[in-house]
Amino acid sequence: MSERAVEVASEAARAAGEIALKYYTGGFDVTLKADRTPVTQADREAEQAIIRILRGAFPDHGFLGEEFGGEGRQDRRWIIDPIDGTKNFIRGIPIWATLIALEEDGDVTAGVVYNPVTRELYSARRGGGAFLNGRPIRVSSVSTLAAAQLIHAGLGLVRQTPYWDGIVRLLDGTERQRGFGDYLGYTLVAEGKAEVYVEVDIKPWDIAPCRLLVEEAGGRFTDFTGQPSIYTGTALASNGRLHDAALAAFRG
Repeated sequence: MSERAVEVASEAARAAGEIALKYYTGGFDVTLKADRTPVTQADREAEQAIIRILRGAFPDHGFLGEEFGGEGRQDRRWIIDPIDGTKNFIRGIPIWATLIALEEDGDVTAGVVYNPVTRELYSARRGGGAFLNGRPIRVSSVSTLAAAQLIHAGLGLVRQTPYWDGIVRLLDGTERQRGFGDYLGYTLVAEGKAEVYVEVDIKPWDIAPCRLLVEEAGGRFTDFTGQPSIYTGTALASNGRLHDAALAAFRG
């Protein structure tokens, strides 16, 4: 199942990416959702294209999407973010991607991350490894926080949470820090280009395939309490070797 799932998800991601790319280069209108986050025609049309392709291949599967919510069965469903990084998309920053993952009985078993601008397609299936455009990728072998590169998303969001002191400890304890955010932090860890990525205020569609990608590349993914969940709103991805040390930063 998971191999076929990756193939179809890749097809769906590329189709959605082409839709989004036309808007990205040609213009679009922006509206605000109830939670004050932006949405465009590209988001909606891309998600519709994804669902159409996935439903054609797997008619009995359910869906959980950022734009259209949940439908169908929950024990075997596709989790979809048509444009992860919508604010980047709106401002013409080429750090955005289509995220698609298959969740079976609560575990993510297949997933893809596709950036249409760079044509980078990341894919993974449970037990089958992680790949970038078909080439295997692997986390780094850095074994101390003092030698690690830390990637973080928006610090303003963290400042409003109880996790700020933990983030500061990570900032102080690592060699280099950069703020890239969104899907990119996870792919940098999975490719061995960074060691730790932290993010707050996230939904399952923001991270479902990213979790699998990091894990299949040899890394580790949990929330800030150490639970391997995509539903608690926080995410810590690492090369595995540094995960316990990074978690310790949040315990004071």
